[in-house]
Amino acid sequence: MLHLTGYDLSLDDIKQLRQWGSKAPGHPERGHTPGVETTTGPLGQGFGNAVGMAIAEAQLAAHYNRPDHPVIDHHTFAIVSDGDLMEGVASEAASLAGHLKLGKLIGLYDDNAVTLSAGTDITFSEDRARRFTAYGWHTVSVADGNDLVAIGAALQAACAETARPSLILVRTHIGYGSPEQDSFKAHGSPLGRDGVRKTKERLGWPIEPDFLIPGEALAHFRKAVERGAHDEAAWNERMNDYAKAFPDLDEAIQRRVRGELPPGWDADIPEFHAHTKGLATRDASGKVMNAIAPNLPALTGGSADLDPSTRTALNDLGDFDPPRSKNEGEAGSDGGNRDYAGRNLHFGVREHAMGAIVNGLAAHGGFIPFGSTFLIFSDYMRPPIRLAALMGLHVVYVFTHDSLALGEDGPTHQPVEQLANLRAIPNLTVIRPADANETAVAWCVALETRDRPVVLVLTRQEVPTLDRRRYAAAAGLRRGAYVLSDAPNGKPELILLASGSEVGLIVAAAERLQAQGIGVRCVSVPSWELFDVLPQFERDAVLPPSVVARLAVELGARQGWDRYIGAQGDMLGVERFGASAPSEVLLQEYGFSVDNVCARAKALLVRRSPDEPRDPSKELNP
Repeated sequence: MLHLTGYDLSLDDIKQLRQWGSKAPGHPERGHTPGVETTTGPLGQGFGNAVGMAIAEAQLAAHYNRPDHPVIDHHTFAIVSDGDLMEGVASEAASLAGHLKLGKLIGLYDDNAVTLSAGTDITFSEDRARRFTAYGWHTVSVADGNDLVAIGAALQAACAETARPSLILVRTHIGYGSPEQDSFKAHGSPLGRDGVRKTKERLGWPIEPDFLIPGEALAHFRKAVERGAHDEAAWNERMNDYAKAFPDLDEAIQRRVRGELPPGWDADIPEFHAHTKGLATRDASGKVMNAIAPNLPALTGGSADLDPSTRTALNDLGDFDPPRSKNEGEAGSDGGNRDYAGRNLHFGVREHAMGAIVNGLAAHGGFIPFGSTFLIFSDYMRPPIRLAALMGLHVVYVFTHDSLALGEDGPTHQPVEQLANLRAIPNLTVIRPADANETAVAWCVALETRDRPVVLVLTRQEVPTLDRRRYAAAAGLRRGAYVLSDAPNGKPELILLASGSEVGLIVAAAERLQAQGIGVRCVSVPSWELFDVLPQFERDAVLPPSVVARLAVELGARQGWDRYIGAQGDMLGVERFGASAPSEVLLQEYGFSVDNVCARAKALLVRRSPDEPRDPSKELNP
């Protein structure tokens, strides 16, 4: 279809289907094949993306359209399959879309009753139309996928429906006309030359050449180019009229579409004063977000029913929620007006859909979307996070309650391996700030990073706000790792490394060790990804190869830390699940105390030489 309608995808490209370097890979990839708007393949993700795109259209229209100037006005269409509708993410997204009354969202359901391994009769017998009706969708069934008149009428009816999203159920036949028609074998297996010949014979199609596009058919499809040019010219004319009438709004739209940050977006970011008790980084994040949001209209998002805990609510910027009927009233649950222009999205307990929806917002353009939940529940979002990284989408994930220090909720809520899991995803930047001021810088990095998603990992518990007159500036976060404090002579015999809440712990341990005459360097390591792209000489300046006594401290799995601590280093981490207890008890029981950090550090110094193998009997372990 992309080739027929004039995109930069030649017939020769199509002949190279799934080959090295081909523009026609096995599944659609955004940024790889011209005309592909989002990367799909993992089933259900595209459905969730479509919901995000429909939300994007509704929010931009509500914010920027003016009477007689409907410059944002389009439908979002998605082709979905049996497999898409089986996946839980589609159910989550469909439920939310129905609640939000996204009337410009239309799904065409390719109801061919076949999946990869069998017919749907063995797994999928529910009434899909009634299910979507229950979600609040308008549904239309088309009995014959070759009945273009019926499909056209269904599309017209769907476009006319403004208060509900629409699902058009189109009964089709997989492998139409082939020997494998209506068989799961037609899903992904080549028909072979004999099967292709038989298919062409049944459809009355010339056997030769192998690839044939009749000139009349190509001319018909290429009318889309002329029609598209006409529609684009008409829209540009509307935008010119809009720019004359509302120059400030036009400039704002253009900047958002280009993905640019407006002047002064960071003017009101607070600076946090030193405090021994400090502030939870989730609280610092909330303050920073609300300082930035009024100056950055593109910042839009929400949480999976957790904004009181994740501190991600954007104050006084409204909720994205459809107007209610007169009988239902117009006020939202917080007493505010219900309006699609609101910038707080309420996803409900739907982490997976939230991930797919914020990807859709980013893919649509005009937004820097964020989605928030507890770090442990990032596991529910891993597929869309991975796809956001694959697409290079500008999405910010705000994950709080980042360690077993959250306390009494116990091991089901205490992350151990999640940091390592996220760090393993290519093209994803993970940042775990140490205090309030690092959190402010982390938000700046997240908003300035346009070519990939960013994860912010934040604490529930309070952590000290470091005195930056004594310690290096928080701007060092931009480098991924930086020297926070150093040995008095600048020649450390021991390096302590930590991220997030454990930075305060190594700072306290370093003070004790320094008092005992041990030269210690403290290194804050908020982001491996930012550090690893620095030139080697800059990394060596932070972690001198000559200093092999290195102890990393982090409330998470050890996996990956060896690249920084080396063969002679040690890691104080968490290698088992957590437990339900007050946080201070848990930290003591798991060895995250000044006493144990000092003991582990001293054990590194008693080794006779850098080449001597590690002897655990000489070390003090908890």
